[in-house]
Amino acid sequence: MTTALQRGRQLTQNLNPDLEEVLRDRYDDLLPDFAESLIEWAYGRHYARPGLDLKTRQLCTIAALTALGGQTGPQLKVNIEHTLAAGAERREIVEAIWQMAVYGGLPAAINGLNAAREVFDAQDRVSAPQL
Repeated sequence: MTTALQRGRQLTQNLNPDLEEVLRDRYDDLLPDFAESLIEWAYGRHYARPGLDLKTRQLCTIAALTALGGQTGPQLKVNIEHTLAAGAERREIVEAIWQMAVYGGLPAAINGLNAAREVFDAQDRVSAPQL
């Protein structure tokens, strides 16, 4: 039987293989075991649950972070990347963000669209042929 931490690590390997290391380097000196706790709890106990596929969970996450507003920008960008890695199309992401204009307001949706634009533009720069 796999533990929640093992499930979380397996799941993040597909979304963002460096996530635990990045979190550990950034936060574990302030809060020991933060990275492991986040991987276990958020990914191993929530994202890995049955009932919704990973793409749908990621789209829900984008919607929630968008509705919460601009202070969630960094987390929104990371989760846009994760949602693309989970198989969502850019159009699906944009529509999930735009839907939040009804619930979080136009400023929140615009901030979400700006975050999506930044992620998409960065990916396009990486994948563009170098001359």
